[in-house]
This record gives sequence, structure tokens and C-alpha cells, in this order.
Amino acid sequence: MAFSSKAKNIFLADDDDDDCNIFEDALNELDFEAKPTISNDGVELLNTLQETVPPPPWVIFLDLNMPRKNGFESLKEIREIAKLKEIPVVILSTSSNIEVIDKTFNLGANYYICKPTSYPLLTKMIAKVLSLTHEKLSSRPSREEFVLAS
Repeated sequence: MAFSSKAKNIFLADDDDDDCNIFEDALNELDFEAKPTISNDGVELLNTLQETVPPPPWVIFLDLNMPRKNGFESLKEIREIAKLKEIPVVILSTSSNIEVIDKTFNLGANYYICKPTSYPLLTKMIAKVLSLTHEKLSSRPSREEFVLAS
């Protein structure tokens, strides 16, 4: 799957408008050429992906608790659709529950981030993900390396 060296197209699926605005602000602060595409639920995310891929986004940041289609359902569907299944998906969730983390790992997420409680930590976590090489981002880490810590 070919990825452009131009601005990284970043997808965010989150139903909380405040979280979306904070994510965008943090992304804009970073020294990365990145263009965010925001969906407010899994149905909107999948529709947008079906309409815009190819080219695939650099990464999808995916919240789990959303209306209409939650993050688990969205991730499962992304991994089942041929043109979408290789897109890196980073779970961005408030849950630190081990069963939730294990479920997203087993469904094929690439990394898991517990939503940071501060803006500087969120900015740091986004930078951490965007600084990964595409090979590293799209690979399947071991379960021990799956959760990215700030």
C-alpha cells in the first residue's frame, strides 16, 4: 500500500466535540505536516474511509465509546475490508481496563493509548505516534508494547 510523503492524513473518530477540538489543537502545535479528518461516530468513519481510500490515511485514532457504531465494531469492520485492513489504527480511549485493551489487541489495533489527562501529555502522545516510521506504526507490536505510555 503506497503512502504519500506529503502531509500525513490523520483520521480521528470521537463523538466528544471537546476531545476533537483539543486533539486538533494539539496536532496543530506539532511540527508535523498533518491534515485531520474527523468523524463523530463509527458509521461516519467507515463511510468516509469507503469514499476516500485510496489513498489510505497515515493513521486512524479511534475512540471506543461512540454512538451508532462503537470503536470495537469499527475496528472489526476496518480489519475485514480489503482496502482498509492495512491502515494503522491507534485506540485512544479513557479505559485502562485490561479486558478492553486485550479485546482491541485481538481485534487488530496497532497501538492503544489511554487518553491523557492533560493537554501537554496528549500533544506528547500524538507526537509519539506520528514520529513512528510507517513500518513500525503499521506493524503488530507484542502485547507488552501495545499500550503506549506517556
